[in-house]
Amino acid sequence: MNRLSRVISSLNKLFGMIPRDFSLLLARVAIATVFWRSAQTKISGWEFLDQSWQFFNIGSGTVMLFQYEYNLPLLSPKLAAYLGTGAEFFLPILLLLGLGTRIAAFGLFLVTCIIQFLVFPDAWPTHILWFAILVYLMRSGGGRLGVDHLLVKRG
Repeated sequence: MNRLSRVISSLNKLFGMIPRDFSLLLARVAIATVFWRSAQTKISGWEFLDQSWQFFNIGSGTVMLFQYEYNLPLLSPKLAAYLGTGAEFFLPILLLLGLGTRIAAFGLFLVTCIIQFLVFPDAWPTHILWFAILVYLMRSGGGRLGVDHLLVKRG
């Protein structure tokens, strides 16, 4: 038992050396990628670095997706398409920059709630992973490797 205790203690020290700011950056990039890639499937137009940047150029296929597959209550499919795609486009950019990290993470948390409870309720094994990352970012912020840190440091 003493040997096992030493191994666990050594591993705890080793893993404790992982910089917190690195884990926050990794979380920001990981979850931003999920939503960014989703936005890329819904927009078309001007491309740069093999990515579409015309967030406002939502095709009729995207509106049909919101109308027939997502079928959200209370919102017109067109409005839902613009709001959802806009969130999936802009909030990941904020996360990557570490700008308004907690607010951006909360926004994507709300998007995930909508997806989980109104669109794909059986996809909870995927969504719980998103929730875990987003709650971590809401609690911890973006860390020192983000714009938030620079702004707070100056202010």
